[in-house]
Amino acid sequence: MEFVTDLTQLKVEKRSAVTLGKFDGLHRGHQLLIKQVLQKKQEGFLASVFTFNMPPNRLLNGQSRGTILTNQERRALAEQFQIDLMVQCPFTKEVSCMEPEDFIRDILVEKLNVGFIAVGEDFRFGYKRKGDVNLLLRLAEKYHYQMAVLSKEQYQGRDISSSYIRERLLEGDVELAETLLGYPFFISEKVVHGKQFGRTMGIPTANQIPDAGKLLPPNGVYASRVLLEGNCYYGMTNIGVRPTVENTDRKNVETYLFDYQGELYEKELIVQLLHYERPECKFDSAEMLKKQLYLDLAATKKWLHLLQ
Repeated sequence: MEFVTDLTQLKVEKRSAVTLGKFDGLHRGHQLLIKQVLQKKQEGFLASVFTFNMPPNRLLNGQSRGTILTNQERRALAEQFQIDLMVQCPFTKEVSCMEPEDFIRDILVEKLNVGFIAVGEDFRFGYKRKGDVNLLLRLAEKYHYQMAVLSKEQYQGRDISSSYIRERLLEGDVELAETLLGYPFFISEKVVHGKQFGRTMGIPTANQIPDAGKLLPPNGVYASRVLLEGNCYYGMTNIGVRPTVENTDRKNVETYLFDYQGELYEKELIVQLLHYERPECKFDSAEMLKKQLYLDLAATKKWLHLLQ
């Protein structure tokens, strides 16, 4: 997959089929749009995704919002979906002030050589969000492209949206989040050196520092699945600040992989959260924490056995 972040470097020769949006989460609704452009590959089109690199809105109802996917995670998923080209457009003042028709002509037509556009029915673009699907449809003949406008994908009568998924993640409902996303919510980061406290308890963990802009579910213990170098492992993951032993300022993701032997430092782990076991707690002693961790281990393995 070709990945472009600089519009001055963007010039597509082949006719492209493009879907546009923020695509935070690349959830099931987004995947319907992606399917539209993938189908056009059979007609010789370049399957393309156009999105914006925008700083996350940091607050949602007084809480840190963050993004469901980091830019790196979104890029990796798009590649898995077999997209040919992903444009991650910097949301500069120049771009934000473009009139809607200028955006269509100067970027979609001149740079992307667009021949097909797939968007959701509520898609807005251009200066002050003045552009909408009606404008895209009205200008289709002028700029020689076809259009597909899709209704919202729903789950149990409610629109699937990034805000709905964030809501469920903030409640720890990773199972419903998986249903809405179409894949398990995950954290993808390299393993870093930790305090090795888990090793002293017989539960060595792989430590990851999540991106500061990444939305995380509540601190606590989760049943997880870990993808590593093409292999799949099950495990137990803790998200939090380790209040009993350290009480850090920044959240850590620590995962104990079942049936794994070997060093993990500097390796990229994709940790998928499957089930929320319990919230993070502060214990009066390390011994009490150890006892609880072994109870968590038994509960996690029991749940994973039912899952498989």
